[in-house]
Amino acid sequence: MPPLPLSIFLIVKDEADRIGATLDAVAGLSDDVVVVDSGSTDGTQAIAEARGGRVIHHDFDGYGPQKRFAEDQCRHPWLLNLDADEVVPAEMVAHIRALFDNGAPEKDAYTTRIAEVFPGEEDVHPLAYALAPVRLYRRDKGRYSASIVHDRVDLAPGARIGALKGTIRHRSVRSLGDQIAKLNAYSDRQADDLEARGATIPTWRVLVEFPAAFLKAYVGRRHAVRGIYGFLTAMNYAIARHLRIAKHIERRRLGERREKARDHG
Repeated sequence: MPPLPLSIFLIVKDEADRIGATLDAVAGLSDDVVVVDSGSTDGTQAIAEARGGRVIHHDFDGYGPQKRFAEDQCRHPWLLNLDADEVVPAEMVAHIRALFDNGAPEKDAYTTRIAEVFPGEEDVHPLAYALAPVRLYRRDKGRYSASIVHDRVDLAPGARIGALKGTIRHRSVRSLGDQIAKLNAYSDRQADDLEARGATIPTWRVLVEFPAAFLKAYVGRRHAVRGIYGFLTAMNYAIARHLRIAKHIERRRLGERREKARDHG
């Protein structure tokens, strides 16, 4: 089948163990696969190029800015964004192709259902919690937010939104240790973002953030149905949410002390 008037873009770093399956799943869907790499040292670039990816180096400057840079490198009027650890099912690929059967798709943007597959799981758990962000969109109707932490497409007023069939397999957790390292780094960026926006979170939140976040993941996001691994990943999520608040309070506390020292100096 011929490629569609669609660009696929990814932002990546050190994804050699996962990016191959991601690109294989959408092979032939586009003749413009943009892979923005921020300094991989594990051979990610070669794997992407071997599958037809156009690899461009760009130092990472936050999730929103990095994805906006990637958008600007794309050639086609329609964009599909994927993470390097996401595998699009055949059902969704077929639906995307069907949308272009009569020219351009009817809607301006489409949500994609995404569910995590944990280590040791073969496929999406039937009761797994799923997100449904916009990932397929017309570039003149949507653009990624400039936020360094919030990963979302901001759509133009009045944009028409549809939904793609199928569920993307999101293999985001390599291991519990890797997840903690990733979430710890992300909490640094969240603290940076709060500071840059001049936002203030009250100190009392640190007392309730961990248990509230654990319940959100374990009950609200149904990690409870995933056995012991669901419990462990819910704990990691709660730790990360706690760190976001703790780092914010620490920075504020140290900033106040520096201001007092200057006033008395």
